[in-house]
Amino acid sequence: MADQRAELTWTEDQIPVSDRFDDPYYSLQNGLEETRHVFLAGNNLPARFAPGFHIAELGFGTGLNMLTVWSEWERSGQTTPLSFTSFEAFPMTPKDMSRALAAFPELAPWSARFLAQWQGGTCDLGTLRLEVVEGDARQTLPGWAGAADAWFLDGFSPAKNPELWGADLMQQVAAHTAPEGTAATYTAAGFVRRGLEDAGFTVTRSPGYGRKRHMTRAVKA
Repeated sequence: MADQRAELTWTEDQIPVSDRFDDPYYSLQNGLEETRHVFLAGNNLPARFAPGFHIAELGFGTGLNMLTVWSEWERSGQTTPLSFTSFEAFPMTPKDMSRALAAFPELAPWSARFLAQWQGGTCDLGTLRLEVVEGDARQTLPGWAGAADAWFLDGFSPAKNPELWGADLMQQVAAHTAPEGTAATYTAAGFVRRGLEDAGFTVTRSPGYGRKRHMTRAVKA
């Protein structure tokens, strides 16, 4: 288990900012809509949902991405479990998660179910099988036995957290992606796109959310 927890400062409008990376955990405009635009639409979800679907993520943060996709999974009529694996170096405490997620009342039914059981590690929520792997993803991802159908690449800004966007880690993402699997991220940084391309993804630049002009979508060739 990681021995380091997320260190936070809260803005006046109650958005958590990482002290370590000096970066907010979600969009200052609308974190929920950004998640839907970048990670759901960017991976062509929920259209691709099917029994046995597996999502993996770099950067669990507040759990917002997981809750958003889990809510869409249930709303789409899926009854089998969605698998969601996230790699997180600096886990947020449940208390801080609860405070952050209060900003998204639309997700309250799912947030409540999650927070009632969440103690770190793994969590079986019926229609969601969650695993959060604590520690540096550069060390933990190579040992993971899974293969994701879709990746949410949601580390802090590449300029502030470059270790989560390096070419070697993108190679590991590709190695743990199912055939025809996808990845999406809010960043369009050139070195991130090149790293994904070199790892075997076909990469496209798409319109970003809000003030971000571009984002990146990728499909494993």
